[in-house]
Formats: sequence, structure tokens, C-alpha cells
Amino acid sequence: QVQLVQSGGGLVQPGGSLRLSCTASGSFRSEFSMAWYRQAPGKDREFVSLITNIGTTAYRDSVKGRFTISRDYTTNTVYLQMNNLKPEDTAVYYCNTGRSYGFDYWGQGTQVTVSS
Repeated sequence: QVQLVQSGGGLVQPGGSLRLSCTASGSFRSEFSMAWYRQAPGKDREFVSLITNIGTTAYRDSVKGRFTISRDYTTNTVYLQMNNLKPEDTAVYYCNTGRSYGFDYWGQGTQVTVSS
């Protein structure tokens, strides 16, 4: 089993910034990619960003140029720096890992609210 513990999030005004963190432990393997998803009220969970074990990144189009994913390989932590936040970024954000190896581990989720 892999445990994912998230931190960060909160309430921010439009145009503001937040940083999310997610630390993996347990049976986590360094070859796992780490990703962020989000789920807004009444909507399906959607992919936000991913970083592979070699540092390759991917983003959904609506966050490109505003969000940056990074990873600390010594602490098994993934970060999501979110800048120029918009009201449509409001959602519960989830950390995920293991999918490319047939696993599906999720963090506990953290609320991000963008509102004036």
C-alpha cells in the first residue's frame, strides 16, 4: 500500500497563488509517476498535471502557463504551484500515483477556492 498525504490549498482571490504538496510513503516506488487531479462540484474528476520518474511533465490545456508541477525525489513529494488562479480552478484537488503500474493510489484531497 502507498499512503499519500496532501497539504496546502485554501481560499485565494482571483489572480492569487497557492502551492499544493503531496508526500508518498509506504510501498511507493521511485519509478511511479505522480499526478494531480481535481473535482469541482457536480463535475467529474479531471486530470490537471503529471510528472514522470524522469521529470517529464504534462498539463491540461486550461492550466498551461499558470500551474507548475515539480517533484522532490529525495522525499517522494510532488508539488503543484498554482499562479494566476481563476474562479474556474475552484475544486478539490487530489494527488495520485501508481497508475502506469496498475495501481491507483489517491491522496485525501484538499479544497482550493478562488473567490473575491
